[in-house]
Amino acid sequence: MRKPMPAPLMMALATLLFALMGVCVKFASAHYPTGEIVFYRGLVGALTMAVLMRHAGTSLSTPVPGMHLWRSACGVSSLSLWFYAIGGLPLATAMTLNYMSSVWMALFLIGAALRLGTERVDRRLIATVVIGFIGVALILRPTIERDQLVHGLVGLVSGMLAAMAYLQVSALGRIGEPETRVVFYFSLGSMAAGLALTLPFAGLHTSHSVGGGALLLAVGVFATAAQLLMTRAYTRGRALVNASLQYLGIAYSFLFGVLLFDDPVTPIALAGIAMVVAAGLTATRLRATVSPPLVNSAPTETRPP
Repeated sequence: MRKPMPAPLMMALATLLFALMGVCVKFASAHYPTGEIVFYRGLVGALTMAVLMRHAGTSLSTPVPGMHLWRSACGVSSLSLWFYAIGGLPLATAMTLNYMSSVWMALFLIGAALRLGTERVDRRLIATVVIGFIGVALILRPTIERDQLVHGLVGLVSGMLAAMAYLQVSALGRIGEPETRVVFYFSLGSMAAGLALTLPFAGLHTSHSVGGGALLLAVGVFATAAQLLMTRAYTRGRALVNASLQYLGIAYSFLFGVLLFDDPVTPIALAGIAMVVAAGLTATRLRATVSPPLVNSAPTETRPP
């Protein structure tokens, strides 16, 4: 009997696949609108999950359709905005802005503490949020031209929505919803959103070139495989180790961006990326030790796309 893949290796492979997905999205965005890419990403994910659920005997029926609807709304919105940002920004910049979700989570914890009237708000969380947003400012200032500002803001919002999706994924996990069912309904949501973004305008392409079709298929395959690997890594491995390895995705994206898209390399941008990564890792560690009742708000982090 073969030994299962170690969690750190699954995590490292998942981040590589997500980076490859980003490469395919960036190439595909030259030929397809964002909505159509989101649709086909969802189609591949839904078909894959349906097969896995049938093989495992998992029912499609869920007792909490409203929770799945909210999770899909947040996750699909984040995914769509992220794909749009990838199309107009350096790949590493778009990836980093989406990975700001850990910093957004720290901000949510601070907001929850203030709303609940908690006497003490952890100053380290506040510092983490400040450092993270300084890092974003350093990234955007040297790498975004005026015509890319909208893409930068969209990428930043995608990270915030990803953090909201994590909260709902965590809630679904706590009530015992299978991960395949969660991903299946998210994929259906992606298909619906993709159609809504595409049909009122040009509609879906009725024919595809070999290269275009291969890119759309690759987006779905890489994203689905990465999501499954990352989910299993968090199930079997240590959360802090996985969170640390998760940021390999930024390094992979930076390398692909330089090699494939001639993305600019500036010391200020590199410093900003380093600050975001440091803030994200610190936020993850602090959320693991923050005092109740906020500890229950911290989600299990698996990338929604």
